[in-house]
Amino acid sequence: MRSAQRMRSSGFTLLEVLVAVAIFVIVGMLALTGYNELSTQSGRVETSAARIRAVQSAVTHLNQDFATLEPRPVRQPIGDGLVPAVRADDRVDELVELTRSGWSNPAGVPRPTLQRVAYRLQDNKLRRDYWVSLDHTSTETPVSTVLLDRVKSVKLRFLASNRQWQDQWPPLGYSAPDLMSLRPMAVEITLELEDWGKITRIVEVPG
Repeated sequence: MRSAQRMRSSGFTLLEVLVAVAIFVIVGMLALTGYNELSTQSGRVETSAARIRAVQSAVTHLNQDFATLEPRPVRQPIGDGLVPAVRADDRVDELVELTRSGWSNPAGVPRPTLQRVAYRLQDNKLRRDYWVSLDHTSTETPVSTVLLDRVKSVKLRFLASNRQWQDQWPPLGYSAPDLMSLRPMAVEITLELEDWGKITRIVEVPG
């Protein structure tokens, strides 16, 4: 009899087991909730960091292209006419089309160091196009890259030699002999993003 009592006293009652299980479940739920919250916060941080990198990359591309503008017009894809070295006109689909220098060539491919580049806004995405040939034909398809999404608008202004800002380039009414090779003194870039609002940068065009 005493032996049986000692065995019962050294074990756990059903109530004690249920309480222990309940505590274990509660602690597990709290731990799982904390883990899920930590994972959610980590995902938000990574999403935010990726967005920052994308915005910085887009702005860097714009800065580099406008800072290396070259006074080199290109032949029209059809016909014998020329397209200005820098063209920004509401009558064309592109936001701007330009000739830039410094096209890196690490593979040593036989091609010029000048590059014809265009920017356009399509489906709230800022795209950068470039052509392998400087004087490209109408059948040559540009290499297109999405630089940034969630873009509401892009506005460009160009500083002329008279210190006046122009909404298009070459300036409206300009007809001097250097029309095709004319470059602005500076370019003002305003990106309006769905999440960041407006970002404005001014890029000086060297001499």
